[in-house]
Amino acid sequence: MEKYDLIIIGGGPGGYEAAIEAAKAYGNKVAIIEKDRLGGTCLNRGCIPTKTLLHTADTLAHVMRHGEEMGLTGTGALDYDMAMLQGHKTAVVDQLTNGVAGLMKSNKVTVYNGMGAIQDAHHVVVKQSDSAEDITLEAQHILIATGSYPAVPPIPGADLPGVMTSDDMLDQAEPLEELVIIGGGVIGMEFAELYSALGTKVTVIEALDRILANMDKELSRSLAMVAKKSKGIDIHTSAMVKEIKEEGGKLSVIYEEKEKSNSVAADKVLLSVGRRANTAGLFEETASDIAAQILTERGLVAVDENYETAADGIYAIGDVIGGIQLAHVATAEGRTAVANMNGGRSAIRMDIVPSCIYTSPEIAGVGMTEAEAKDQAIEVITKKYPMGANGRTLISMEERSFIKLVAEKESHKLLGAQMMCARATDMIAQFAQAIANGLTLEDMAKVIYPHPTYSEGIGELVR
Repeated sequence: MEKYDLIIIGGGPGGYEAAIEAAKAYGNKVAIIEKDRLGGTCLNRGCIPTKTLLHTADTLAHVMRHGEEMGLTGTGALDYDMAMLQGHKTAVVDQLTNGVAGLMKSNKVTVYNGMGAIQDAHHVVVKQSDSAEDITLEAQHILIATGSYPAVPPIPGADLPGVMTSDDMLDQAEPLEELVIIGGGVIGMEFAELYSALGTKVTVIEALDRILANMDKELSRSLAMVAKKSKGIDIHTSAMVKEIKEEGGKLSVIYEEKEKSNSVAADKVLLSVGRRANTAGLFEETASDIAAQILTERGLVAVDENYETAADGIYAIGDVIGGIQLAHVATAEGRTAVANMNGGRSAIRMDIVPSCIYTSPEIAGVGMTEAEAKDQAIEVITKKYPMGANGRTLISMEERSFIKLVAEKESHKLLGAQMMCARATDMIAQFAQAIANGLTLEDMAKVIYPHPTYSEGIGELVR
């Protein structure tokens, strides 16, 4: 029986980064078990493929919308080839997943392809994908990093052909005339942006009173305005989907809005209503007591502040423990868990998490919003800078955009920032660093911001 210091179940960003950290920083002998391809949801069915398609679609839409204004002729006749878009997406995904495989090899991490099932606190069974005999491995520590999968709500008709999850939509081979998206969260709005840019008539139906309900209200309202006015996306909030029917070769989505029944037809329907922890098959019958000990009623794996479960030596990270379901959060949790199981302490601030949305303009936020500060009775000042006054924004002809921040009133210490502008997802890290290090607005203003750049807007804001 092969023995390891650490066995990781799940090869997504949380799992493979934890494997590298354990091997490189602590000299652990590490094995990682992955049932599909290394990279998990993020590389194969999430962040990377969606952003690849979004970048292509946004490039097309931007040139078609502004090409002639910029002096480019013939841009109105531009078109796209869905098969080529998908081919480019696949090439990007393959390059990155192959890169992860290379990292495992260079860091001497053993990779097992198959389902990992916990047998007891120190043994994991690998049920191999190629029908070979099961392999039993032994380890001092086990790290659960099995991620999540798209939720399917109990809507009548949700199982009809053409009703899809985000996993399915990423492999859509043909252009769509009409698409209905159920759910106006991050995933829903990114797909709305993607298909709207490709010329599809998109309708978003959201049960809550606004899209992006977990983000700052001004960001939510501003994105809704841009989506409706500039991109023709039809958004319905406070609307409940009652049923999906097949009618005349189309899918008809029946929903209730303002106490009235409405319907909208589509070629496809995307279900984008959240994700569920992936724990199916995670425990052998011999580990039923461990499962009962660490699984919550919602099917999540419960952990303490060190990411250790109630079962000594078993840790868990990422989407499977709930909380903020983002790849970079899983990565930070994995590194933190590895430090803790090796008797160290991680310096990563897990309370400061940047959130990014790859719409156009991009949206990003970190730290407190003004409303959250008010709820905690913290006296704050807020500042806002319209990026329409930024030279780089004018050059690139970006949509309505702005940056705003929240700072402690007396000390001017930065507490939070919200951005809706080009490159927001890249620049938000600057605000995250400032919050983590207790910087004031005056501290941030000491920096010379290069010209002309989008980041100049930060300099104008903090001065």
